[in-house]
Amino acid sequence: MPLKIKRYLQRYKNLSGNVFALSVVSLLNDTSSEIIYPLLPAFLAITLSASPFAIGIIEGFAESVASLLKLFSGYLSDKFDKRKLPVFAGYSLASVVRPLLAFVTSWQQVLFVRLADRVGKGIRVAPRDALLAASVSEKKRGLAFGLNRAFDHLGAVLGPIIAFVILYFLAENYKSPSADEYRQLFLLASIPIVLGLFVIIFFVNEEKIRKPKTKLYEPKFKFSLKDFDGNFKRFLLVIALFTLSNSTDAFLLLRAEQAGIPILLIPLLWMALNLSKVFSSLIFGDLSDKIGRKKLIFTGWILYALVYCGFAFVSDAWQALFLFLIYGVYFGLTEGVEKALVADLVPENKRGTAYGLYNLAFGITVFPASLWFGYLWTTYNATAAFLISAGISLISAVLLLTIKNPKFQK
Repeated sequence: MPLKIKRYLQRYKNLSGNVFALSVVSLLNDTSSEIIYPLLPAFLAITLSASPFAIGIIEGFAESVASLLKLFSGYLSDKFDKRKLPVFAGYSLASVVRPLLAFVTSWQQVLFVRLADRVGKGIRVAPRDALLAASVSEKKRGLAFGLNRAFDHLGAVLGPIIAFVILYFLAENYKSPSADEYRQLFLLASIPIVLGLFVIIFFVNEEKIRKPKTKLYEPKFKFSLKDFDGNFKRFLLVIALFTLSNSTDAFLLLRAEQAGIPILLIPLLWMALNLSKVFSSLIFGDLSDKIGRKKLIFTGWILYALVYCGFAFVSDAWQALFLFLIYGVYFGLTEGVEKALVADLVPENKRGTAYGLYNLAFGITVFPASLWFGYLWTTYNATAAFLISAGISLISAVLLLTIKNPKFQK
Protein backbone atom coordinates (compact mmCIF):
# COMPACT_ATOMS: atom_id res chain seq x y z
CA MET A 1 0.00 0.00 0.00
CA PRO A 2 1.43 3.45 -0.97
CA LEU A 3 2.78 5.52 1.95
CA LYS A 4 0.38 8.41 1.28
CA ILE A 5 -2.66 6.14 1.48
CA LYS A 6 -1.35 4.59 4.71
CA ARG A 7 -0.93 8.03 6.26
CA TYR A 8 -4.40 9.04 5.09
CA LEU A 9 -6.01 5.96 6.62
CA GLN A 10 -3.98 6.46 9.80
CA ARG A 11 -5.65 9.84 10.34
CA TYR A 12 -9.04 8.14 10.38
CA LYS A 13 -7.74 5.35 12.60
CA ASN A 14 -6.75 7.90 15.22
CA LEU A 15 -10.21 9.46 15.41
CA SER A 16 -12.16 8.76 18.59
CA GLY A 17 -14.78 6.06 18.91
CA ASN A 18 -17.46 8.73 19.31
CA VAL A 19 -16.82 10.02 15.79
CA PHE A 20 -17.28 6.58 14.26
CA ALA A 21 -20.28 5.75 16.44
CA LEU A 22 -22.11 9.00 15.63
CA SER A 23 -21.27 8.53 11.95
CA VAL A 24 -22.74 5.02 11.97
CA VAL A 25 -25.87 6.40 13.63
CA SER A 26 -26.13 9.04 10.88
CA LEU A 27 -25.77 6.32 8.25
CA LEU A 28 -28.48 4.15 9.81
CA ASN A 29 -30.86 7.08 10.29
CA ASP A 30 -30.43 8.37 6.75
CA THR A 31 -30.80 4.87 5.32
CA SER A 32 -34.13 4.61 7.14
CA SER A 33 -35.22 8.07 6.01
CA GLU A 34 -34.19 7.62 2.37
CA ILE A 35 -36.07 4.33 2.06
CA ILE A 36 -39.20 6.39 2.70
CA TYR A 37 -38.51 9.88 1.36
CA PRO A 38 -38.17 9.23 -2.42
CA LEU A 39 -41.45 7.27 -2.40
CA LEU A 40 -43.43 9.55 -0.10
CA PRO A 41 -44.55 12.06 -2.79
CA ALA A 42 -45.97 9.23 -4.94
CA PHE A 43 -47.67 7.69 -1.90
CA LEU A 44 -49.22 11.06 -1.04
CA ALA A 45 -50.34 11.86 -4.58
CA ILE A 46 -51.57 8.42 -5.70
CA THR A 47 -52.70 6.70 -2.49
CA LEU A 48 -53.89 9.70 -0.46
CA SER A 49 -54.82 12.01 -3.39
CA ALA A 50 -52.78 14.88 -1.97
CA SER A 51 -52.20 17.92 -4.19
CA PRO A 52 -48.73 19.36 -4.90
CA PHE A 53 -49.67 22.29 -2.68
CA ALA A 54 -50.39 19.89 0.21
CA ILE A 55 -47.05 18.18 -0.33
CA GLY A 56 -45.36 21.59 -0.21
CA ILE A 57 -47.10 22.42 3.08
CA ILE A 58 -45.94 19.13 4.62
CA GLU A 59 -42.25 19.57 3.79
CA GLY A 60 -42.05 23.35 4.24
CA PHE A 61 -43.78 23.46 7.61
CA ALA A 62 -41.89 20.46 8.96
CA GLU A 63 -38.48 21.87 8.02
CA SER A 64 -39.31 25.29 9.47
CA VAL A 65 -40.23 23.83 12.86
CA ALA A 66 -37.08 21.70 12.86
CA SER A 67 -34.95 24.80 12.24
CA LEU A 68 -36.39 26.59 15.25
CA LEU A 69 -35.96 23.60 17.55
CA LYS A 70 -32.28 23.28 16.63
CA LEU A 71 -31.69 26.62 18.33
CA PHE A 72 -33.41 25.64 21.58
CA SER A 73 -31.93 22.14 21.77
CA GLY A 74 -28.42 23.49 21.27
CA TYR A 75 -28.85 26.05 24.03
CA LEU A 76 -30.30 23.52 26.48
CA SER A 77 -27.46 21.08 25.81
CA ASP A 78 -25.06 23.86 26.85
CA LYS A 79 -27.07 24.88 29.89
CA PHE A 80 -27.42 21.37 31.34
CA ASP A 81 -24.08 20.03 30.11
CA LYS A 82 -25.85 17.16 28.32
CA ARG A 83 -25.28 16.18 24.69
CA LYS A 84 -25.95 12.44 24.54
CA LEU A 85 -29.44 12.59 26.07
CA PRO A 86 -31.00 14.97 23.48
CA VAL A 87 -29.21 13.07 20.69
CA PHE A 88 -30.80 9.83 21.89
CA ALA A 89 -34.19 11.52 22.40
CA GLY A 90 -34.19 12.98 18.88
CA TYR A 91 -33.38 9.70 17.18
CA SER A 92 -35.83 7.85 19.45
CA LEU A 93 -38.67 10.14 18.39
CA ALA A 94 -37.90 9.42 14.74
CA SER A 95 -37.90 5.67 15.38
CA VAL A 96 -41.32 5.90 17.05
CA VAL A 97 -43.14 8.09 14.51
CA ARG A 98 -41.84 6.75 11.18
CA PRO A 99 -43.73 3.43 11.46
CA LEU A 100 -46.94 5.47 11.86
CA LEU A 101 -46.79 6.20 8.13
CA ALA A 102 -48.00 2.62 7.66
CA PHE A 103 -51.33 3.57 9.27
CA VAL A 104 -52.10 7.03 7.84
CA THR A 105 -55.25 7.58 5.80
CA SER A 106 -54.94 11.30 4.93
CA TRP A 107 -52.24 13.82 4.03
CA GLN A 108 -52.98 15.72 7.23
CA GLN A 109 -51.88 12.66 9.22
CA VAL A 110 -48.71 12.50 7.13
CA LEU A 111 -48.12 16.15 8.07
CA PHE A 112 -48.27 15.18 11.75
CA VAL A 113 -45.83 12.28 11.25
CA ARG A 114 -43.38 14.34 9.21
CA LEU A 115 -43.61 17.18 11.71
CA ALA A 116 -42.82 14.82 14.59
CA ASP A 117 -39.95 13.30 12.60
CA ARG A 118 -38.48 16.75 11.92
CA VAL A 119 -38.97 17.69 15.59
CA GLY A 120 -36.70 14.75 16.36
CA LYS A 121 -34.14 16.16 13.95
CA GLY A 122 -34.43 19.58 15.55
CA ILE A 123 -33.77 18.08 18.98
CA ARG A 124 -30.71 16.02 18.04
CA VAL A 125 -28.70 17.90 15.40
CA ALA A 126 -27.09 20.75 17.39
CA PRO A 127 -26.17 18.60 20.44
CA ARG A 128 -24.84 15.88 18.12
CA ASP A 129 -22.59 18.34 16.30
CA ALA A 130 -21.36 19.76 19.60
CA LEU A 131 -20.65 16.24 20.88
CA LEU A 132 -18.81 15.43 17.66
CA ALA A 133 -16.70 18.60 17.91
CA ALA A 134 -15.80 17.80 21.52
CA SER A 135 -14.63 14.30 20.55
CA VAL A 136 -11.62 15.45 18.48
CA SER A 137 -8.89 18.07 18.59
CA GLU A 138 -9.45 21.29 16.68
CA LYS A 139 -7.03 20.18 13.98
CA LYS A 140 -9.10 17.09 13.19
CA ARG A 141 -12.57 18.62 13.24
CA GLY A 142 -12.76 18.87 9.47
CA LEU A 143 -11.83 15.21 9.17
CA ALA A 144 -14.45 14.22 11.76
CA PHE A 145 -17.29 16.25 10.28
CA GLY A 146 -16.33 15.14 6.77
CA LEU A 147 -16.55 11.50 7.85
CA ASN A 148 -19.91 12.11 9.52
CA ARG A 149 -21.34 13.77 6.42
CA ALA A 150 -19.93 11.00 4.20
CA PHE A 151 -21.70 8.34 6.28
CA ASP A 152 -24.88 10.40 6.17
CA HIS A 153 -24.74 10.62 2.37
CA LEU A 154 -23.90 6.93 2.13
CA GLY A 155 -27.21 6.29 3.87
CA ALA A 156 -28.87 8.36 1.14
CA VAL A 157 -27.29 6.00 -1.40
CA LEU A 158 -28.25 2.80 0.41
CA GLY A 159 -31.82 3.87 1.24
CA PRO A 160 -33.17 4.08 -2.33
CA ILE A 161 -31.38 0.85 -3.27
CA ILE A 162 -32.95 -0.98 -0.32
CA ALA A 163 -36.36 0.49 -1.17
CA PHE A 164 -36.08 -0.76 -4.75
CA VAL A 165 -35.01 -4.24 -3.63
CA ILE A 166 -37.84 -4.48 -1.09
CA LEU A 167 -40.46 -3.38 -3.61
CA TYR A 168 -39.03 -5.65 -6.30
CA PHE A 169 -39.56 -8.72 -4.14
CA LEU A 170 -42.53 -7.46 -2.12
CA ALA A 171 -44.77 -5.83 -4.72
CA GLU A 172 -46.71 -7.69 -7.38
CA ASN A 173 -46.05 -4.74 -9.67
CA TYR A 174 -43.01 -2.87 -8.34
CA LYS A 175 -43.54 -0.08 -10.89
CA SER A 176 -46.91 0.69 -9.30
CA PRO A 177 -47.02 -0.56 -5.68
CA SER A 178 -50.34 -0.89 -3.87
CA ALA A 179 -51.20 1.04 -0.71
CA ASP A 180 -50.60 -2.03 1.47
CA GLU A 181 -47.17 -2.61 -0.13
CA TYR A 182 -46.19 0.98 0.60
CA ARG A 183 -47.26 0.50 4.20
CA GLN A 184 -45.19 -2.66 4.61
CA LEU A 185 -42.19 -0.82 3.23
CA PHE A 186 -42.65 2.02 5.74
CA LEU A 187 -42.67 -0.48 8.61
CA LEU A 188 -39.47 -2.18 7.39
CA ALA A 189 -37.79 1.22 6.97
CA SER A 190 -37.83 1.75 10.73
CA ILE A 191 -35.40 -1.11 11.40
CA PRO A 192 -32.13 0.80 10.67
CA ILE A 193 -32.92 3.71 12.97
CA VAL A 194 -33.80 1.31 15.82
CA LEU A 195 -30.36 -0.26 15.37
CA GLY A 196 -28.91 3.24 15.58
CA LEU A 197 -30.39 3.70 19.06
CA PHE A 198 -28.38 0.71 20.32
CA VAL A 199 -25.22 2.25 18.85
CA ILE A 200 -25.88 5.46 20.82
CA ILE A 201 -26.50 3.57 24.06
CA PHE A 202 -23.44 1.34 23.93
CA PHE A 203 -20.83 3.22 21.88
CA VAL A 204 -21.39 6.98 22.31
CA ASN A 205 -19.69 8.47 25.38
CA GLU A 206 -19.92 11.96 26.81
CA GLU A 207 -17.39 13.90 28.84
CA LYS A 208 -18.13 16.79 31.15
CA ILE A 209 -18.06 20.12 29.33
CA ARG A 210 -15.08 22.23 30.39
CA LYS A 211 -16.45 25.62 31.41
CA PRO A 212 -14.27 28.70 32.00
CA LYS A 213 -14.48 29.93 35.59
CA THR A 214 -15.39 33.48 34.64
CA LYS A 215 -19.08 34.29 34.51
CA LEU A 216 -18.54 35.98 31.18
CA TYR A 217 -18.81 32.61 29.49
CA GLU A 218 -21.91 31.37 31.27
CA PRO A 219 -24.39 30.35 28.55
CA LYS A 220 -27.35 32.72 28.52
CA PHE A 221 -30.10 32.39 25.96
CA LYS A 222 -30.49 35.70 24.18
CA PHE A 223 -31.83 36.30 20.70
CA SER A 224 -29.57 39.38 20.59
CA LEU A 225 -26.55 37.07 20.21
CA LYS A 226 -24.65 39.16 22.78
CA ASP A 227 -22.86 36.07 24.03
CA PHE A 228 -21.06 35.75 20.67
CA ASP A 229 -18.50 37.98 19.00
CA GLY A 230 -18.98 39.96 15.82
CA ASN A 231 -17.03 37.49 13.72
CA PHE A 232 -19.46 34.64 14.45
CA LYS A 233 -22.46 36.94 13.93
CA ARG A 234 -21.17 37.93 10.48
CA PHE A 235 -20.72 34.26 9.65
CA LEU A 236 -24.37 33.57 10.51
CA LEU A 237 -25.54 36.46 8.33
CA VAL A 238 -23.44 35.29 5.40
CA ILE A 239 -24.77 31.73 5.81
CA ALA A 240 -28.36 33.05 5.81
CA LEU A 241 -27.70 35.10 2.67
CA PHE A 242 -26.11 32.19 0.83
CA THR A 243 -29.02 29.93 1.74
CA LEU A 244 -31.36 32.32 -0.10
CA SER A 245 -29.74 30.96 -3.25
CA ASN A 246 -30.06 27.36 -2.05
CA SER A 247 -33.58 26.29 -3.07
CA THR A 248 -34.92 22.75 -2.94
CA ASP A 249 -33.12 20.18 -5.08
CA ALA A 250 -36.48 19.26 -6.60
CA PHE A 251 -35.89 22.11 -9.07
CA LEU A 252 -32.61 20.50 -10.16
CA LEU A 253 -34.37 17.17 -10.70
CA LEU A 254 -37.06 18.92 -12.73
CA ARG A 255 -34.40 20.65 -14.83
CA ALA A 256 -32.63 17.32 -15.40
CA GLU A 257 -35.88 15.80 -16.63
CA GLN A 258 -36.33 18.73 -19.02
CA ALA A 259 -32.79 18.16 -20.28
CA GLY A 260 -33.73 14.65 -21.40
CA ILE A 261 -33.10 12.28 -18.48
CA PRO A 262 -35.97 9.73 -18.35
CA ILE A 263 -38.07 9.68 -15.20
CA LEU A 264 -37.13 6.06 -14.52
CA LEU A 265 -33.46 7.10 -14.33
CA ILE A 266 -34.01 10.03 -11.96
CA PRO A 267 -33.47 7.81 -8.85
CA LEU A 268 -30.14 6.66 -10.31
CA LEU A 269 -29.20 10.30 -10.84
CA TRP A 270 -30.02 10.95 -7.18
CA MET A 271 -27.79 8.06 -6.10
CA ALA A 272 -24.97 9.37 -8.30
CA LEU A 273 -25.25 12.75 -6.58
CA ASN A 274 -24.99 11.17 -3.15
CA LEU A 275 -22.04 9.02 -4.14
CA SER A 276 -20.28 12.21 -5.20
CA LYS A 277 -21.15 13.68 -1.79
CA VAL A 278 -19.66 10.67 0.01
CA PHE A 279 -16.23 10.83 -1.61
CA SER A 280 -15.94 14.61 -1.66
CA SER A 281 -16.94 14.87 2.04
CA LEU A 282 -14.15 12.47 2.99
CA ILE A 283 -11.55 14.27 0.89
CA PHE A 284 -12.32 17.90 1.69
CA GLY A 285 -13.15 17.45 5.36
CA ASP A 286 -9.62 16.18 5.87
CA LEU A 287 -8.16 18.88 3.61
CA SER A 288 -9.83 21.65 5.64
CA ASP A 289 -7.71 20.66 8.65
CA LYS A 290 -4.59 21.33 6.57
CA ILE A 291 -5.33 24.42 4.48
CA GLY A 292 -8.16 26.10 6.41
CA ARG A 293 -11.96 26.00 6.40
CA LYS A 294 -12.72 29.34 4.79
CA LYS A 295 -10.77 28.59 1.61
CA LEU A 296 -12.78 25.44 0.97
CA ILE A 297 -16.15 27.04 1.78
CA PHE A 298 -15.33 29.94 -0.55
CA THR A 299 -14.37 27.48 -3.30
CA GLY A 300 -17.56 25.49 -2.69
CA TRP A 301 -19.81 28.52 -3.01
CA ILE A 302 -18.08 29.61 -6.22
CA LEU A 303 -18.54 26.07 -7.55
CA TYR A 304 -22.21 26.22 -6.54
CA ALA A 305 -22.63 29.42 -8.58
CA LEU A 306 -20.99 27.80 -11.61
CA VAL A 307 -23.24 24.72 -11.31
CA TYR A 308 -26.34 26.90 -11.20
CA CYS A 309 -25.10 28.83 -14.23
CA GLY A 310 -24.75 25.47 -15.95
CA PHE A 311 -28.31 24.46 -15.04
CA ALA A 312 -29.52 27.78 -16.44
CA PHE A 313 -28.44 26.67 -19.93
CA VAL A 314 -28.41 22.84 -19.71
CA SER A 315 -29.90 21.16 -22.78
CA ASP A 316 -28.63 17.54 -22.89
CA ALA A 317 -28.88 14.61 -20.50
CA TRP A 318 -25.10 14.16 -20.26
CA GLN A 319 -24.75 17.80 -19.23
CA ALA A 320 -27.28 17.32 -16.43
CA LEU A 321 -25.46 14.21 -15.19
CA PHE A 322 -22.12 16.05 -15.20
CA LEU A 323 -23.61 19.00 -13.30
CA PHE A 324 -25.11 16.70 -10.67
CA LEU A 325 -21.74 15.04 -10.05
CA ILE A 326 -20.07 18.45 -9.70
CA TYR A 327 -22.91 19.56 -7.43
CA GLY A 328 -22.01 16.70 -5.10
CA VAL A 329 -18.48 18.12 -4.82
CA TYR A 330 -19.97 21.40 -3.58
CA PHE A 331 -21.48 19.54 -0.63
CA GLY A 332 -18.13 17.97 0.21
CA LEU A 333 -16.45 21.37 0.15
CA THR A 334 -18.98 23.02 2.45
CA GLU A 335 -21.30 20.86 4.61
CA GLY A 336 -18.90 19.30 7.10
CA VAL A 337 -16.38 22.13 6.74
CA GLU A 338 -18.93 24.77 7.76
CA LYS A 339 -19.78 22.79 10.90
CA ALA A 340 -16.10 22.41 11.74
CA LEU A 341 -15.69 26.18 11.33
CA VAL A 342 -18.53 26.83 13.78
CA ALA A 343 -16.63 24.83 16.41
CA ASP A 344 -13.49 26.85 15.63
CA LEU A 345 -15.25 30.19 16.06
CA VAL A 346 -16.85 29.72 19.51
CA PRO A 347 -15.81 28.41 22.96
CA GLU A 348 -16.61 24.79 23.80
CA ASN A 349 -19.32 25.60 26.34
CA LYS A 350 -21.23 27.63 23.72
CA ARG A 351 -21.08 25.14 20.87
CA GLY A 352 -24.54 23.67 21.39
CA THR A 353 -26.11 27.12 21.16
CA ALA A 354 -23.78 28.05 18.27
CA TYR A 355 -24.83 25.01 16.26
CA GLY A 356 -28.44 25.81 17.00
CA LEU A 357 -27.93 29.35 15.67
CA TYR A 358 -26.05 28.02 12.63
CA ASN A 359 -28.86 25.61 11.78
CA LEU A 360 -31.42 28.33 12.40
CA ALA A 361 -29.63 30.76 10.05
CA PHE A 362 -29.44 28.03 7.45
CA GLY A 363 -32.97 26.72 7.96
CA ILE A 364 -35.11 29.85 8.10
CA THR A 365 -34.09 30.95 4.60
CA VAL A 366 -34.42 27.56 2.87
CA PHE A 367 -38.21 27.79 2.55
CA PRO A 368 -38.26 31.41 1.27
CA ALA A 369 -35.50 30.46 -1.19
CA SER A 370 -37.68 27.77 -2.72
CA LEU A 371 -40.69 30.09 -2.84
CA TRP A 372 -39.01 32.92 -4.70
CA PHE A 373 -37.13 30.50 -7.01
CA GLY A 374 -40.43 28.87 -7.99
CA TYR A 375 -41.97 32.30 -8.52
CA LEU A 376 -39.16 33.38 -10.86
CA TRP A 377 -39.34 30.09 -12.78
CA THR A 378 -43.12 30.42 -13.21
CA THR A 379 -43.23 34.16 -13.94
CA TYR A 380 -40.15 34.40 -16.15
CA ASN A 381 -38.21 31.20 -16.87
CA ALA A 382 -35.81 28.67 -15.37
CA THR A 383 -32.77 30.46 -16.77
CA ALA A 384 -33.57 33.65 -14.85
CA ALA A 385 -34.15 31.74 -11.59
CA PHE A 386 -30.86 29.83 -11.82
CA LEU A 387 -28.81 32.88 -12.81
CA ILE A 388 -30.17 35.04 -9.98
CA SER A 389 -29.43 32.24 -7.49
CA ALA A 390 -25.90 32.02 -8.86
CA GLY A 391 -25.51 35.77 -8.36
CA ILE A 392 -26.57 35.59 -4.71
CA SER A 393 -24.10 32.78 -4.04
CA LEU A 394 -21.28 34.82 -5.61
CA ILE A 395 -22.08 37.82 -3.40
CA SER A 396 -22.13 35.51 -0.37
CA ALA A 397 -18.73 34.08 -1.30
CA VAL A 398 -17.23 37.56 -1.42
CA LEU A 399 -18.76 38.46 1.97
CA LEU A 400 -17.34 35.23 3.42
CA LEU A 401 -13.89 36.76 3.00
CA THR A 402 -14.75 39.23 5.79
CA ILE A 403 -14.84 36.38 8.32
CA LYS A 404 -11.62 36.13 10.33
CA ASN A 405 -9.89 32.76 10.55
CA PRO A 406 -9.39 31.21 13.99
CA LYS A 407 -5.77 31.41 15.18
CA PHE A 408 -4.85 27.81 14.43
CA GLN A 409 -6.33 27.98 10.92
CA LYS A 410 -4.11 28.83 7.99
